[in-house]
Amino acid sequence: MISRIKALCPYFCTGVLNSYGQVFFSNNKLFALILLGVSFFDVTAGIAGLAAVLISNLIAYLIGFNTHNIKAGYYGFNSLLVGLGIGIYYQPSVEFYVLLLFISVLTLFITITMEGVVGKYGLPFLSISFLASIWIVTLAARQFTALTVSEKGIFMMNELFNMGEMTAVQTYTWLNELQIPWSVKLYFRSLGAIFFQYHLLAGILVAIGLLIYSRIAFTLTLIGYFSAYAYYLFIGANVYELSAGYIGFNFILTSIAIGGFFLVPSKYSYLWVILLTPLVSLLITSTNTLFSLFQLSVFSLPFNIIVLVFLYILKFRERFFRKPELILYQHYSPEKNLYAQKNSIGRFGEIPWFPIFLPFFGTWKVTQGEDGEHTHQTDWKHAWDYEILSDEETTYTGEGTVRQEYLAYNKPVLAPADGVVVEAINTVDDNDVGSVNLDDNWGNSVVIHHGYQLYSQVSHLKQDSITVKSGDTVKRGDLIAHCGNSGRSPYPHIHFQIQSTPSVGSKILDYPLGHYMVKGEKGYQLKSFEKPKQDEQVSNIEQQSALEKAFHFIPGQKISYTATRADGNVETLTWQVLTDPLNYTYIYCEKSNSRAYFRYDGFIHYFTHFEGKKSSLLFALFLGGWKVVTGFYKGLEVTDTYPLHLMNNPWIIFLQDFIAPFYTFLKADYSLVYTRFEDDLTDALIEMDATTTLRIGRRISRQVKVRFRIGKYGIEQIRINRQEEDTVLTLKPEQK
Repeated sequence: MISRIKALCPYFCTGVLNSYGQVFFSNNKLFALILLGVSFFDVTAGIAGLAAVLISNLIAYLIGFNTHNIKAGYYGFNSLLVGLGIGIYYQPSVEFYVLLLFISVLTLFITITMEGVVGKYGLPFLSISFLASIWIVTLAARQFTALTVSEKGIFMMNELFNMGEMTAVQTYTWLNELQIPWSVKLYFRSLGAIFFQYHLLAGILVAIGLLIYSRIAFTLTLIGYFSAYAYYLFIGANVYELSAGYIGFNFILTSIAIGGFFLVPSKYSYLWVILLTPLVSLLITSTNTLFSLFQLSVFSLPFNIIVLVFLYILKFRERFFRKPELILYQHYSPEKNLYAQKNSIGRFGEIPWFPIFLPFFGTWKVTQGEDGEHTHQTDWKHAWDYEILSDEETTYTGEGTVRQEYLAYNKPVLAPADGVVVEAINTVDDNDVGSVNLDDNWGNSVVIHHGYQLYSQVSHLKQDSITVKSGDTVKRGDLIAHCGNSGRSPYPHIHFQIQSTPSVGSKILDYPLGHYMVKGEKGYQLKSFEKPKQDEQVSNIEQQSALEKAFHFIPGQKISYTATRADGNVETLTWQVLTDPLNYTYIYCEKSNSRAYFRYDGFIHYFTHFEGKKSSLLFALFLGGWKVVTGFYKGLEVTDTYPLHLMNNPWIIFLQDFIAPFYTFLKADYSLVYTRFEDDLTDALIEMDATTTLRIGRRISRQVKVRFRIGKYGIEQIRINRQEEDTVLTLKPEQK
């Protein structure tokens, strides 16, 4: 029992703190502690809020709801707000705490319901359950004679004296007498009002916490609130409406949600914060009029309506998807959302392309590319013709007068991606060299269906060489035919195109290929989700088994290593490959409590995200293995960039955060060079050098170098050099 309590304690502590932070869409623990402290400015309210969170989280756990959501604070923050609200309004008593128990349970139930109802549309449930519960308890409690309405706030000075004697009174008086504009004071009080604390100090502390949590969120609160203030003055509305219950927090929460949490912070999201201000104002005024009939406050209703409606309608866009751009993966920080999503788009493209690869082995030349001079024109311009080039840069041997002399003729043709064959024409005669068949223009062809409105077509195949038929399922790399000279083809070659319909000869899509290599005078160059160009010599990535083994991490795998530092100290640790509840894979180091998330697409290993200590050795692996091609090409340089929040000095990134939606002066670049390869049939030795370069403007501020040594069992050694300190990790192959 004791061990179970110990196991549950950190679990609930995390859930409680995150419940406070989630009110501002944050999981920052320091900010949450500040908010927890602010809630106890009124002790009764603070106790009620904390009790409501504990009750909701405990009931959620006992019923068996999602533990990740409990720890994240999703099931606690609405109950927290309800507890704070009724804690401010009623005197503490046995009857009060019994009511608190049941209204906390009801809030949890409504939260779970909203998660299902609203969540199925991909929308957040925000504080809908808080609104429902606070209105229910307010209306019902009017009939509960055992409850006593609190007189707090009527004798403010006496209450402050009881809390902190004359020091508290003097501090309160000094803050209220500060010579700052009334609008600024109202801004701070609106911040405090989110936690039902209606005085200046609470708002100032919340603002400090916001600044610690997120510079972008802090900036957005200013933009949202003062846009509303300016609008009220412009339209001739009653600006004192903002101070009635300090309802201005609706503008503050809306600005954070739209400006940087659910949307990527940018000039477009900032603009929408300003444009939505009049709509929030309209809802505040109109709902206040309606709810006053029932003597109810609108609380955060305008914020909920505007945010949910706006996020919902964005899902119906047919263009301008980045103006503004929805968050794809939530990092619970506007800065991290911005840096991570910009980096992800730069690495993997704006559109989640289904990868289609070259339909052949080895290196072939693009003898006719897009907008070709012969046939690739108008609706059929996005296609490629491929032939094999000899060392003498000819496409044939001998005189080149017969099909069999052409290097491409009868070579295997492969399925370019997984799919189902929808067309296979196998009966067209091969042409003599120099002749064409205009009656059967495409010749022998195979069309494969890969996904919704996505097909590939390979044409001019050899007669009777096709090995598949309509309805067959194929995997990428399966043999489907051999290169021929059928149809409108004077010389043996492969015609390859990607289309949206299943018919042979359909109009072609402008669609990039997945990973491929381009052979040039200076060696090979990696291309990802690009389109081969005229005269380029291209090939698929040829995997090297040791490299593939080294960077193909499999859930359940354990990696043991010894680390020898520059001072001679040696430590032995173990990393584990695990999967989280969202099915993301990561390498976990228990000693540093760090996680390095990754993805592997069959050809390239990518690290994508890191959580934990950046001084850990796992972070060094994360840096060096940021992007690794699992084929060896001597001299190949793989380049990439890191998300800025992972790499830079916290004080420098603090300054960058303020202007990040508009301009970045920091850069974090990655380079991996393949330097050495030895293979004696029984063993392999590969070395690769990775360099991380941080820049402020054009000036290099820091570099980290990582050298990988890979043997037949995978990674055998990692040497890290950072800030003139060398560390060598020796992996134990038997654990691989």
